[in-house]
Amino acid sequence: MSKQLRVWDAPLRVFHWLLVLSVCTALFTGWLGGGWIDWHARAGLSILGLLSFRVAWLLLGSTYARLSTLLCSLLALPQYLRGEWRQLGHNPLGVLSVFAMLGMLSWQAVSGLFTNDDIAFTGPLYKLVSSSLSSDLTRLHKLGMWIIIGLIVVHVLAIVLHAVLKKHNLVKSMITGQTEQQYPEQKAAQGGHWRAFICALLIACGAVYLASGEWQSAPPPAPAVAPAW
Repeated sequence: MSKQLRVWDAPLRVFHWLLVLSVCTALFTGWLGGGWIDWHARAGLSILGLLSFRVAWLLLGSTYARLSTLLCSLLALPQYLRGEWRQLGHNPLGVLSVFAMLGMLSWQAVSGLFTNDDIAFTGPLYKLVSSSLSSDLTRLHKLGMWIIIGLIVVHVLAIVLHAVLKKHNLVKSMITGQTEQQYPEQKAAQGGHWRAFICALLIACGAVYLASGEWQSAPPPAPAVAPAW
């Protein structure tokens, strides 16, 4: 019987599926627009918080969630293309996909803070930029939606091809956190304990607070209008 190794820690798996849910919600509500735009904004803040958590987890997480492991995998691209890559975690092409997706989602989440719909909605940090810059960011934000959809399609196709060609169920691994050991040199993930999780969670909460604009001073109340009599 093959040995099962821990490869994805629980916080990373929860992050992954919450990000899937938040991105789907953001795409759906952004497409509908109108009265759904407030939910789109909430989904955007959720994505920003999740991405902030993931950035912290690049340094605090377990072995295969860390930036150092991802970079080492990326440097092994020539070996991977020659069929000599035998490590666990993201393969070099998977690392490129992760960086592209996280980078594009970060752009979408941050740019959305400054957008407007020329009617009633403005992003929580809209007042920090000029109206012309907000309009430019809004246009680029809408364009970014299609890039993200394209990245999602490529991501799903890669998962399907991996399952068909290599008989490796990546979805199951991201649910259970376990994968089958194929080579003796493959080692289970280490680290990513509860203290690291709390620290990353606090960073994410701080990022959401800053992005929400709640720290901005409230505008003064409108002067009372004297009755016309």
